[in-house]
Amino acid sequence: MSSELENITYTTNSIVGAGIRSDARTKAIFESLEINPSVLESGSNAIYSPIDGERIASIAFDTSEDRETKLASAHAAFAEWRETPAPHRGELVRQFGNVLRQKKGPLAALIAIESGKIWTEALGEVQEMIDICDFAVGLSRQLYGLTMGSERPGHKLAEYWHPIGVVGVISAFNFPTAVWSWNTALALVCGDTVVWKPSEKTPLTAIASSELLQRTIEDFGDTPKDIHQLIIGDAQAGKDLVADPRVPVISATGSTAMGRKVGPVVAERFGRCILELGGNNAMIVSSSADFDMAVEAIVFAAVGTAGQRCTTLRRVIAHESIVDDLFEKVVEGYKGIRIGDPFHEHSLVGPLIDKDAFENMQAAVFALKEAGLTVHGGERVNVPEAEGGYYVRPAIARIDSNYGGAQKELFAPLLYVMSYSTFEEAVAIQNNVPQGLSSAVFSNDIRETEWFLSAVGSDCGIANVNTGPSGAEIGGAFGGEKETGGGRESGSDAWKSYMRRMTTTVNYSSALPLAQGVEFSVESND
Repeated sequence: MSSELENITYTTNSIVGAGIRSDARTKAIFESLEINPSVLESGSNAIYSPIDGERIASIAFDTSEDRETKLASAHAAFAEWRETPAPHRGELVRQFGNVLRQKKGPLAALIAIESGKIWTEALGEVQEMIDICDFAVGLSRQLYGLTMGSERPGHKLAEYWHPIGVVGVISAFNFPTAVWSWNTALALVCGDTVVWKPSEKTPLTAIASSELLQRTIEDFGDTPKDIHQLIIGDAQAGKDLVADPRVPVISATGSTAMGRKVGPVVAERFGRCILELGGNNAMIVSSSADFDMAVEAIVFAAVGTAGQRCTTLRRVIAHESIVDDLFEKVVEGYKGIRIGDPFHEHSLVGPLIDKDAFENMQAAVFALKEAGLTVHGGERVNVPEAEGGYYVRPAIARIDSNYGGAQKELFAPLLYVMSYSTFEEAVAIQNNVPQGLSSAVFSNDIRETEWFLSAVGSDCGIANVNTGPSGAEIGGAFGGEKETGGGRESGSDAWKSYMRRMTTTVNYSSALPLAQGVEFSVESND
């Protein structure tokens, strides 16, 4: 790593927000990744860094003709790639993981510049990419089917899993590469090809990641070069990808409103959706909980990534005997949060992605005050030399469980705190929202924790005990229920979403018995 880039990625300026301009940082990163920085001035679509609001690039969007060429290329490459042995496909992904290890610092720096994540979280995102590559390499030798006992003598009943085709990936700004890597690593070892449409707010990270993968493919050899395609564009590019019948699987991450548009279009053409949509995540804090640990978990889960994770903690439901003390402790903890330049070693919260995100948060804060409720925090924070960035102090408000605003997901650091009297009531409050992504309980009562994890407990796809709702590991399947979309990505058996299942019956006898004891004998008329 060059000394110039080292200054970019490990800045230790004592004044929060001071440092190298985002456009200079971006250019240096592309050079360190050995990507021609001319791509940063290749078109008329301006890209801005949330760190300081400065323009960091003006890039070209793919035309409809460009998009058609790329999709057709991925579709054609599938015919060859599906015949490549799965362990060989896994070796390609292993080598890509090694490239990510080598380029972890520069790629993390680009994530921070483009999404506003603090440095340690940006590093964590690249590590997540590396981890899913490792998982996928092992998976390439474990794409297991089943053999089942047949009721017919001399017959074998089995299940095969085959590559399904082109997988379309539509990713969001808050995790500009991690969610793409979840899909891409698994899809590639499953024998699929990939077309990626990233958020128009974070296309530079996508360009860099795609270039690193493309180089890996070229160096690997003996692989169709078009197995991965990147489409840079606006919402229309995503709409066209969703509607195309050559794409049997669409993985889309975004808002519930976006999912409501994607789902019906894919269903109409009998495609398959993996939807990762909104979260309105809660933590129940029992009277038996480790109080200090719960407070620590609340603060990170509520303010990490400036509240812009789908698994961000939005609601705390605390027992009435501790809610007052818990609220005061969290308010006090918020006072110690340093807000500023994501590259500063002491910054814990970076900027919101843009002005719209800031205004949405201000509207929610205003609604609380209009309702006569007190809000701690929520104001804009002035960061020196970053006046164009939308930095805010994380906000917290004490509410009743029936407050209507708590039904909505706000992609910003605003935390609602409410109380409960019985554990059954707490679970009911948690589940009484349209979303069902992630949840958590802090309790040292095994009856409460087991109830929380039971069929009558949390209705979310993720349910954690004595740890917060965010920070999922790649080993488990990620996703949620209800308006979260029902999709599953990453670990466990999520790989099955990227393949088609074939049930087979093989008769190795000399007779033809039928299932269920059916008799069908054709008699000769002779």
